[in-house]
Amino acid sequence: MTNQQPQKPPLAISTLDDLAKLADYSLMDTLNCDPDATANGEDHAPRQVFSGHYVPVKPTPIKAPEYVAHSKSFFSELGFADGMAESPDFIRLFSGDISKAPEPMRKVGWATGYALSIYGREFTQQCPFQTGNGYGDGRAISVLEAVINGQRWEMQLKGGGRTPYCRGADGRAVLRSSIREFLAQEHMHALGVPTSRSLSLYASKTETVKRPWYSEGSHSADPDVLISEPVAISTRVAPSFIRVGQLELFARRTRKNPHPKVMEELEKIVLHLIDREYADVIDKPLSTPEKVVLLAREYQRRFTSLVANWVRVGFCQGNFNSDNCAAGGFTLDYGPFGFCDEFNPYYQPWSGSSDHFSFMHQPHAAQRNFDMFCSALRPLLEAHQNYLAELDEIQKGFSVVMQERMEKMWAAKLGFSGLHTALHKKLFSDLETLMTQTPVDYTIFFRELSSLPEDIGQLKKSFYSNSRYDSYAEDIDKLWSEWLTQWRALLNEDAISPRSSDEISRQMKLVNPKYTLREWFMVPAYQQAVEGDYSLIRELQAVMKQPYAEQLPEVEEKYYRLKPLEFFGVGGLSHLSCSS
Repeated sequence: MTNQQPQKPPLAISTLDDLAKLADYSLMDTLNCDPDATANGEDHAPRQVFSGHYVPVKPTPIKAPEYVAHSKSFFSELGFADGMAESPDFIRLFSGDISKAPEPMRKVGWATGYALSIYGREFTQQCPFQTGNGYGDGRAISVLEAVINGQRWEMQLKGGGRTPYCRGADGRAVLRSSIREFLAQEHMHALGVPTSRSLSLYASKTETVKRPWYSEGSHSADPDVLISEPVAISTRVAPSFIRVGQLELFARRTRKNPHPKVMEELEKIVLHLIDREYADVIDKPLSTPEKVVLLAREYQRRFTSLVANWVRVGFCQGNFNSDNCAAGGFTLDYGPFGFCDEFNPYYQPWSGSSDHFSFMHQPHAAQRNFDMFCSALRPLLEAHQNYLAELDEIQKGFSVVMQERMEKMWAAKLGFSGLHTALHKKLFSDLETLMTQTPVDYTIFFRELSSLPEDIGQLKKSFYSNSRYDSYAEDIDKLWSEWLTQWRALLNEDAISPRSSDEISRQMKLVNPKYTLREWFMVPAYQQAVEGDYSLIRELQAVMKQPYAEQLPEVEEKYYRLKPLEFFGVGGLSHLSCSS
């Protein structure tokens, strides 16, 4: 995905009929349907899906839907009239009722299966059948593909009801988690991080489901109460929702050879991915082996850039399994994600994980997911040893490319143009130690550093007061002063041509955001939303779509500050379960 501003569509889309004219269902028209599926999409009970790329599924509408929010900026980019989000037919469709969708839109959506790998290890245990044939989109149902201003978009309902992959769950998303994902997608886009996008968010005025969550002030790692929450449907949008886990599913089937078309299905999904996500860099007339090698190389480029960007803005994916990796190289899933408050290399917002998915370990986790991506492509090259050797080299080179991305990212955050790499690495190593010892707020520290302070007084805005720092404040302050002096000296001799302090500061502020979507900002928003008050959601939308800007003083006072000490360790504020 690109962060370049798209050209304004030549024709405004002001009604659902206008949008319907742009429908183009490439996935359902070119890939294989599950032969055991029902034609009408009434397929909501958990079952094994043995073949095919998708299952036709009719979403289950939420009851009494109510408008919560939509992305005004994304609507504008698409050429959608802003008022469409609150029109009855738009609300009906994107809250799950596609029975009255205008032609040529279809009155059935689709769900897809995928495999699961955790840190490079294949799993089938989460499949209720222990085979891997029941794992996939359990509550995400795509309802539309449309080509808008030359760009193909897939629109998917999160919380759209049960599918054959639901594994016995209810297929619903709650308002709380829907708000988190809705806000996060647009915030990440504004941060310049490739991501799926948010279109709209609707909540039910009457329908609720029970979810495990945290009692007020709980320090439990896992939810300790069962609460009733309103259901909601958010519509997320991307060029495609093909996951690394999807490729894995079809590659695993080639080993077992359960039906005659296993290799054909793997090749078709890979070529479909290329057409959807990589057509601008991979020529259509090339042979499949040539395309596969180019795909691996381009995905490596995108994936390493993505993960470096996550670390740049303080984002931790949390549940970084292969099924949560978009094969297009953008941020796909917003389950137990989080943005760093206090810098901690082992920060992990998901209580169900361990250090392997922690903040600074994300490049290593990415390596494991890239390994699974390459393994999924391997069967297509078994008869072409020269191309297989190229794939092996690309896979082996991932760690080198990832390290280069990370070094370039840290250099940019520290204001360097790229010279003196060895010195930068030592400088950052010392900085990482200091940030951990003090400790500091990750976002505030780098933003304050972007003003090129003469002494550590300004940096102290980012310091968290606790026993570690308070006991050794004088000694730590001295180390900070020494580090700051070294940093400023390196800055002065870094560039090939001299740069003014204002220019260095300006460049640093373009990569070091002032505002990030902290969990403790969102909690009041979804608590108020349960009572029907959506004003704080819209306030957060406005603030977080300008993360690099110097905003009004009252915005800075409210959203540019340290996490209150009483929030540390509190469930739902500092950590989350996967049910979020």
